[in-house]
Amino acid sequence: MGKLIEVAGNIVGVIGLLVCLVSGGTRVMGQFYLLGYEAMTLFVGGIGLMVAACLAKLHLLATR
Repeated sequence: MGKLIEVAGNIVGVIGLLVCLVSGGTRVMGQFYLLGYEAMTLFVGGIGLMVAACLAKLHLLATR
């Protein structure tokens, strides 16, 4: 179970980072919307995914 949480945390963290990079790049290029969503909304969603990944890693450290 611990290995599954570790792998899921890594995947969610990478997805969150990619979402932040894409939405930040979109905003830097001067556009406000990406795929029908506001770029800052996607950025905050990416931050949320990275926080979830950190919490998964913290859970692993706490249970060991």
